[in-house]
Parts: sequence; structure tokens; C-alpha cells
Amino acid sequence: MVAGLAALVAGTSASGAPPAKGLKIKAPAAIVIDAGTGRVLYAKREHMRRPIASTTKIMTALVAMEHLRPNEVVVVTRKASRVPYGEGLKAGERVPVWKLYYGLLLASANDSAVALAEAAGGTRERFLRLMNGKARALGLRNTQYRSASGLIDEGNYSTVHDLAILARYALGVPRFRSIVATKHKRVWWKPPTRAKLYENHNKLLWRYAGADGVKTGWTRAAGRCLVASATRHGIRLITVVLDSPDHYRDTIHLLDYGFRRRG
Repeated sequence: MVAGLAALVAGTSASGAPPAKGLKIKAPAAIVIDAGTGRVLYAKREHMRRPIASTTKIMTALVAMEHLRPNEVVVVTRKASRVPYGEGLKAGERVPVWKLYYGLLLASANDSAVALAEAAGGTRERFLRLMNGKARALGLRNTQYRSASGLIDEGNYSTVHDLAILARYALGVPRFRSIVATKHKRVWWKPPTRAKLYENHNKLLWRYAGADGVKTGWTRAAGRCLVASATRHGIRLITVVLDSPDHYRDTIHLLDYGFRRRG
């Protein structure tokens, strides 16, 4: 994996891919790569730094998975419970880590992101250092995290190139790969909640044959963002679009083009 990541870092210039005739991508920045080889099949402004909204949670999940055991119990803090656009975690609630991953990656819950960050890092600041340290270790040269959730994009940025590297690495983690490919998940909860039914925000899982990840994102600053993957006939492609007026259409065009190139 390390060698493959190095190859991807070294080989993601748009000039290395032949012109994509007839491929019209509306997003200002986009990329499609072969996940197996790291080969770039198409790229547009791949090194342009942009806000990334909830695609931030890919890194949040990875770092949490490296520092927390799945059955470890997290006590939700008052701060985490008050984060906007969450899944309704309550202060003092005791939640196994594995449940928070479904809130984080399917429902894109910001309270789950903060709860995991506080549990894995001890403090928000230390968790951000872990996130940025992981980015440097993966060679993400144009990525910076100032938030575990992506809710606030000020100072939180990346590029389609770096997000493709990150997604390629993340899909090599079995737990992550399984969760992001899940359409629905019913998770039993303690009363009075009893159960939660999570539905994946990534509608590409329903709209594109072979789609198996990864993460959506939206804020006013970032626009519509989508890191996606799809697998057909043993070939997995990874796409990234940032600030797209039609993130699913752009992604489908990229995947169709990529599979034609690899067919």
C-alpha cells in the first residue's frame, strides 16, 4: 500500500492522462483514478485547494479507527451533544465506538465526529494534530484540518488529488470499506431511543451499478462535494468532485469514462 500511495502522489498530474474527448465536468475540480494501480485517468485542477465540507469525516474515521477499539464505550460530552446537525447524541450517553461510525459515515452526523475526536484524541486540539499528522504521513501536501466534522470550512481544505489518495488508503481498511458501502443500517440503542435507522447520504449507491462508497459533503463555502468509488469486473475506480452544481451527474460521467478507459 505504501508503494502504491507513493506512485499515486508522484503520478497525479493531469498532463499524464490523455485528453478526455467529450467529457464535460461542471465541477471546478475533479479526478478519477484506478484504485488498483493509482493511475490517473482524468484530472481537472487536481491540486487546487478547496473547502471540503463533510468529506473531512473520511480522515476523522480513519484516525478514530487507529486509536479506538470498536467496542470501546464513549461517554458523550455536553460539547459534543450541542454540535449542530447531529444524530441527537445526549450528554452523558454511553455509546460503543462502532455505533458512532455509522452516524459519522452514513448520516454524516457532526456530533458523532466530535464524540469520536474527543475520545480518540483526548482534546479537540490533539485530535486535529493526529489528523494533520496522518495527512502528512500519506503525502497529502495540500490538505489541512481545522475541524473533525467539516461543518466549519474556514482553514479546512484539501484537493481532489489528496482526497483520491486518502480514499484509496481508506478503502484498504476493511471496517471503513464495509461501512461506506452500506445503504441502510439499523442499530439498536438504549431506551428511550431503542433503535436508529441510518440511511447513507451517498445516493450514488442506489444510482450507479457497482457503487461502493465513499462520502458526501456540503456547506455553503464548499458546495456539493463527493468522494466516490465503484467496482466492476474486479476494477475499482475512485472519483472526487468538489463544488459541483451536479455532483452525482459529474461523478457518473467520470466513472463511465474511467471504466471505458479500463475496459
